[in-house]
Amino acid sequence: MNTRNPLRTRPAVLGAAALAALLAGCGTVPRSALPQLAAATPATLKTCADLAGSLALPDTRLTSSELVAAGPITLQNVTTQAPAHCLVKGRMKERTSSVDGATYAIGFEIRMPVAWNGRFLHQVNGGLDGSVVTALGSVSGAAPVAPALVQGFAVLSSDAGHGAPTPFFGLDPQARLDYGYQAVGTLTPMAKDLIRGAYGKAPDRSYIAGCSNGGRHAMVAASRYADQYDGVLAGNPGFSLPKAATAQLWKAQQYASVATPGANGQPDLASAISPAEFKLIGRKIVERCDALDGATDGQVNDVKACQATFQLQTDVPSCTGARDGSCLSPAQKTVLSRIFAGPKNSQGEALYTGTWFDPGIAGSNFAFWHFNAPTTRDAGAVAFLFTTPPATLEAFKATTGLQYAMDFSMDKDYPKMFATTAQYAESPWSYMTPPNPADLGALRNRGAKMIVFHGVADGVFSPVDTAHWMDRLQARHGGQADAFARLFLVPGMNHCSGGPATDQFDMLAPLVAWVEQGQAPDSVTARARGAGSNLVNAELPSSWSANRTRPLCVYPKVARYNGSGDVESASSFSCK
Repeated sequence: MNTRNPLRTRPAVLGAAALAALLAGCGTVPRSALPQLAAATPATLKTCADLAGSLALPDTRLTSSELVAAGPITLQNVTTQAPAHCLVKGRMKERTSSVDGATYAIGFEIRMPVAWNGRFLHQVNGGLDGSVVTALGSVSGAAPVAPALVQGFAVLSSDAGHGAPTPFFGLDPQARLDYGYQAVGTLTPMAKDLIRGAYGKAPDRSYIAGCSNGGRHAMVAASRYADQYDGVLAGNPGFSLPKAATAQLWKAQQYASVATPGANGQPDLASAISPAEFKLIGRKIVERCDALDGATDGQVNDVKACQATFQLQTDVPSCTGARDGSCLSPAQKTVLSRIFAGPKNSQGEALYTGTWFDPGIAGSNFAFWHFNAPTTRDAGAVAFLFTTPPATLEAFKATTGLQYAMDFSMDKDYPKMFATTAQYAESPWSYMTPPNPADLGALRNRGAKMIVFHGVADGVFSPVDTAHWMDRLQARHGGQADAFARLFLVPGMNHCSGGPATDQFDMLAPLVAWVEQGQAPDSVTARARGAGSNLVNAELPSSWSANRTRPLCVYPKVARYNGSGDVESASSFSCK
């Protein structure tokens, strides 16, 4: 059977012409009509050291190729035993900008195991990119225990077209487009040709995966490059990133209204809500919502029901005197209510989705995104990447990130993400986001699959925005989007990891099983990172077992206690 031709799938059910007509449309397609892709077949590395000198690829300069012996690789404080593999480094599309005079290229590395499983993984990275992160394929949850390279994938990583993790590349129009989506489109065929040169055959199955901005890259690829990828894994995806980044500046303005002055006279944002006060809110959320899933275990699984149960104004004590961590002032409650509802302009129009109250707001990562990131990350990103035309270096360096955030106008500056000029012909909103995120017909029609996961206590990208995306996707595809795309919410988890959560899990293996064997994942087991884990999560409640497990459920289902059994074990819960 030709598994790449959907017209030859299940001919006994539908004739080729009828199936083609169904798949060409955007309406509901019977689940039985969707193609089933064949499994990848393994192969052995044929050549490595001579690849840089012998393999000619368009617009590509291979700078090195070497065989790496099996052994440890340490990445983000986690040491993984990697298999023997070929490491190739290179650069694509090298050029000098006529706009800012800087040199640009799409830098990359690809690691290809000697014993290959026949699969290619494009590891898309987070933040502003700008550095070639080790191509290990650590793409699922916190401190993954089975990265893609260990599973036998050939793994590609890149800097997305610029050589530093700073926002100033936004002055160059092409660098903007590479960061937004074109680097993925440029790298993908090159990587497949490079793999063919190393193994004597191209990958049978291709996957793309990442978290944060990497999740955005993956979601954009699902829309723009559906013909290139069989499986898409998107974690905490910032697919509305320009809106989320401007919302960060708006949050800073809200917090400034209840913050104390810092040493330079500007507001000390972190003073607006102290760690003790965030922990107080988290405890009150647990008190009100813990038992909604049937188990009193210090974990809130039914987050949507919790939003109607927990009330910030009445469930958290109000201060009558000085703040001491046991109460919130009325002004603090007003600010938090506005922030969790989401930003609005002066006309009252919603500009980005709000978020949920979840115990994970006590996590340090949540506070980082609310207090530190708006001035150290988002101000520069908005000024140079999500504004047209971008700021000038002179004007931006003459101020501070905090002052830029304080001066940002949701009325006058926010609309600049949708603007174009003759020099910047594609708007930030256009180049950063999927063209039509609710229509994934091209991905569906070829038998590809998509898994999205999102921490419920993400401090920067709204999990509500992602849930609403899934709702729209279901509506667009006649209530049958779960035949090719599934969302898993992770209670308590912050941005990609952390918080009081079972945040260690592997979504890649279930995605492969779904793509290549038709085994759709109804749940994925997640583990807490207590004592003995490869990277201990210091924010786990002391009442939890170090080895607590929970099922992550397909949205909108919730993990509910079965009524008996060990509350520390995923087997005592069912997705309902």
